[in-house]
Amino acid sequence: MNNSHSWTKNLLLILAFLISLGTQAQIISPPQWTISLSPAQPQVGEEAKLILQAQIPAGWYIYGTDFDPDLGPLVTTLILDESQAFERVGDLKEIEGKKKFDEIFEGDITYFIKEGRFEQTLKINSSGMISGVLEYQMCSDLTGQCINYEEDIELSFTAVGLEENTNALESDASDEGEMIFNQIDSEESSKKETAVITDFEPEGATEESLWGFMVLAFLAGLAALLTPCVFPMIPMTVSFFTGRAKSRSAGIRQAFIYGLSIIGIYTIAGTAVSAIQGPEFANWLATHWLPNLFFFGIFIVFALAFLGMFEITLPSSFVNKVDAKAEKGGLAGIFFMAFTLVLVSFSCTGPIVGSILISSAGGELIKPILGMFSFSLAFAIPFTLFAIFPEWMNRLPKSGGWLNSVKVVLGFLELALAFKFLSIADLVYHWGILDRDIFLIIWIVIFGALGLYLLGKIRLPHDSPLESISVPRLLLALLTFMFVVYMIPGLWGAPLKYLSGYLPPMSTQQFQIGEASSSASSEAYVLDEPVKYADILEIPHGIKGYFDYNQALRAAKEANKPLLIDFTGHGCVNCRKMEENVWVNPEVLRRLKEDFVMVALYIDERLELPESEWYTSSYDGKVKKTLGKQNADFQITRFQNNAQPYYVILDHEEQLLAKPRAYDTDIQGFIEFLDGAKQEFELRN
Repeated sequence: MNNSHSWTKNLLLILAFLISLGTQAQIISPPQWTISLSPAQPQVGEEAKLILQAQIPAGWYIYGTDFDPDLGPLVTTLILDESQAFERVGDLKEIEGKKKFDEIFEGDITYFIKEGRFEQTLKINSSGMISGVLEYQMCSDLTGQCINYEEDIELSFTAVGLEENTNALESDASDEGEMIFNQIDSEESSKKETAVITDFEPEGATEESLWGFMVLAFLAGLAALLTPCVFPMIPMTVSFFTGRAKSRSAGIRQAFIYGLSIIGIYTIAGTAVSAIQGPEFANWLATHWLPNLFFFGIFIVFALAFLGMFEITLPSSFVNKVDAKAEKGGLAGIFFMAFTLVLVSFSCTGPIVGSILISSAGGELIKPILGMFSFSLAFAIPFTLFAIFPEWMNRLPKSGGWLNSVKVVLGFLELALAFKFLSIADLVYHWGILDRDIFLIIWIVIFGALGLYLLGKIRLPHDSPLESISVPRLLLALLTFMFVVYMIPGLWGAPLKYLSGYLPPMSTQQFQIGEASSSASSEAYVLDEPVKYADILEIPHGIKGYFDYNQALRAAKEANKPLLIDFTGHGCVNCRKMEENVWVNPEVLRRLKEDFVMVALYIDERLELPESEWYTSSYDGKVKKTLGKQNADFQITRFQNNAQPYYVILDHEEQLLAKPRAYDTDIQGFIEFLDGAKQEFELRN
């Protein structure tokens, strides 16, 4: 049991590493620069300031101008083309840059985070054009990367003669003198950036990174087989292929067609979703009520069929057509089964697939295609083998009765797992029909009935007479009853850590022993104002946090503490595992309550916001109307990641204090993550 648990944990760690890789493997967006002239219409013979302002991506900084260029970093430099319209006065100057001692370069340097501002003084001779190149370097301490950029700048201006109305001097700089530029010549700029970035990467690094990404995607496909929506599909595969093939060669051929169908559907459909809908569609499929209720119904139907209530068979008229056109009909049936597997499993594999699909941001298509292929290849291999296996089972003597018992047991499992989909929809939409207590009661009854069936106390249709039970069957019955006994204390608030990812959160529990003391132990809210969305959302274990980023940031500044962002979701299995296996640790919980201001951003919350708070995303160009969609868009655009859980710690200037952390149940690692961020926060203040 311990070996199995360790093996499962290792595979999930691989999955978490793939998700974290999705953050590191993205195209790095350059800073967004704004250029303006102050005054916008300068006076002939007088001086004006050329102002260069940068919006810097999170986790990155650019160097200033006020330090020794021999230290090593690239000093921000402005090269202007010669012009009769103006004369350059002095050098480019940084405005309010930060200073620090750099241990690598062994000297004091200046830099900018979040925003940077530079000014160049010009003496104006006449109207004309300002053009040139801005050279600078952007680096990140978290990833160890540095990227050199060359930005072409171009700005036309109109000078005002001495005899003209001086009111023109007061015109708003934004009317004519301000222009946002990224790259004037995108093709040339792309070539320049590519040439510069190559200097920082070993030869062949791109190919190696791509191969490594494919390997990790393959391992994630194997790990995905352990998710609760994928594993129950195995008996459906067994049931579908049992007795279908008339010969061994036909069974193997059909199995390979089945596997290739899975690969083709995942690769083609996944790439199409990436190009059309984006990674947010994976979240919709995993959390929206419509697909979850559909999956709930599918599992119930299959469970009842396995229990013997009816048989899932094709209509006789269709069977006759299949006999007449066996090859065509057979392929259609196999493809439909593969398509059903992809649909049902996608609700659990969505976060994994989403981490691959997000690589398509900025037009990158090869990487998500190869990633989806690698993932689906690993995903399809076991199902292909299971598709071959039923033919072997049919050759076993007297396999009918034993196979029916296996189908009944799997039917009980399908029935229990069906309620996980209903639970997700219930949590996301706050229906309140499947609280943790009710969910546990359902599972206790189902698994109790399974135990009685294994002991022969319950007999279902198609069961063979059972005069005695085998030792393996007895042991399985005992394990089932042990599982039932394990769940019973959960009705009174026991954490049930091994089921934390599958049960509704503890906050839905109607009765908990020690609930009052847990809540009372947490500190009071920092801000003397109502906590937004606290009427529908809650952070577990008595942690008094926030659910709105801006409100939480104000609270963090008021409390002079770092801001801990928990990107989570109602239907996030791994989020519940982190809360019930890591957060409950006394040392972790103490740090969460005392050392940070926490904000829980639910990416699947369906609450529609007032129209005044809607906005159009810069990522996909869609209007974000709900709280969850805005939270998801914030995670993608700000941190280039869409997997949950995802933990980010920021200072008061909204800069990273530590490398963000994904799903990982290593308690000591999580403590080090928190402590490291806290120490960095204290150094910056």
